[in-house]
Amino acid sequence: MKFRNFKMVSFVIYGRGSFNQLDEILAPHRKGDAPMIFLVDHFFEHGAATGDGKPLINRIPLRGKDKIIFADVTYEPKTTQVDKLAKQLKDEFGTVSGIIGIGGGSTLDLAKAVSLMMNNPGSSADYQGWDLVKFPGVYKAGIPTLSGTGAEVSRTTVLTGPTRKLGMNSDFTPFDQIVLDPELIANAPVNQRFYTGMDCYIHCIESLQGTYLNEFSKSYGEKALNLCQYIFLDKDKWDEECDDKLMMASYAGGMSIAYSQVGVAHAVSYGLSYLLGTKHGVGNCIVMNHLEPYYPEGVAEFKRMVEKNNIDIPVGICKGLTDEQFDTMINVSLGMKPLWENALGKDWEKIMTREKLRALYEKL
Repeated sequence: MKFRNFKMVSFVIYGRGSFNQLDEILAPHRKGDAPMIFLVDHFFEHGAATGDGKPLINRIPLRGKDKIIFADVTYEPKTTQVDKLAKQLKDEFGTVSGIIGIGGGSTLDLAKAVSLMMNNPGSSADYQGWDLVKFPGVYKAGIPTLSGTGAEVSRTTVLTGPTRKLGMNSDFTPFDQIVLDPELIANAPVNQRFYTGMDCYIHCIESLQGTYLNEFSKSYGEKALNLCQYIFLDKDKWDEECDDKLMMASYAGGMSIAYSQVGVAHAVSYGLSYLLGTKHGVGNCIVMNHLEPYYPEGVAEFKRMVEKNNIDIPVGICKGLTDEQFDTMINVSLGMKPLWENALGKDWEKIMTREKLRALYEKL
């Protein structure tokens, strides 16, 4: 197919307090007494509140056999974690009405992956790649409590598997429903909010300077970029307007990737994440700090954002690694072929050699 026939999220609700409509949104998708499973970021396990000051878990509309499962996203989702959750649900309930992910990008990715594995045989590791998923998953909804990754709209669920870090990229992956309620991102920890917001900013820089760029990607990417610049450079304090705008920047940034791709920062960051368990947002920031040769203006602006928001970007995380460990990261990174091609063009393999990539990792 010459042009991608892009599958989007089926339903979107946006607005402060829209989370309160979750019960009526889910009602038509309940199948008999099969439960809705709420996969919630473990950040909320001990009563963390959002929006109206009530603990988030007390606001989840449980019915019948519905269940809340707290997702430990200390590390990014692994294929083993996905398989274990799907097996646990099949053993306990046979089938479920749906999986509702509530949290940051890792929780949303986990929810998408578990939904798919309820209806697809084998291990989630079998589906790491492009268009390998055979059957639609169960109904799935995504409710972000952090904004920036674009996981709420993407057609991937990024997983670390036995041999690689790669998403289940497919038309069956996007959510059936997303609930974008800016009240839910209001109490995000400052550093975490910045790293996740920068994921969106870096998406935009990579997408807008990539060889895959077209007007579809550009329209969304430019809007997301403007929102990020306003929030992280023009505003002097964080307020409700920032939450409203960051949530939309994340959505638009995710949409801009649909018809393009990310680039060098993401490709290199995947290696860090696979070997060292570095979280995605902070990994992107660590790499972006050293990418002047590829994105000179974007890196200069990124450094201004870091300074203005008083954020410390970790340094020296690759000190003392062995040749074997460097090779592992390089292999994972070079496996992200579409990202490199978007960043550097068709001849990217002549430009980004193993030696050059090793030198870049050594700086981090």
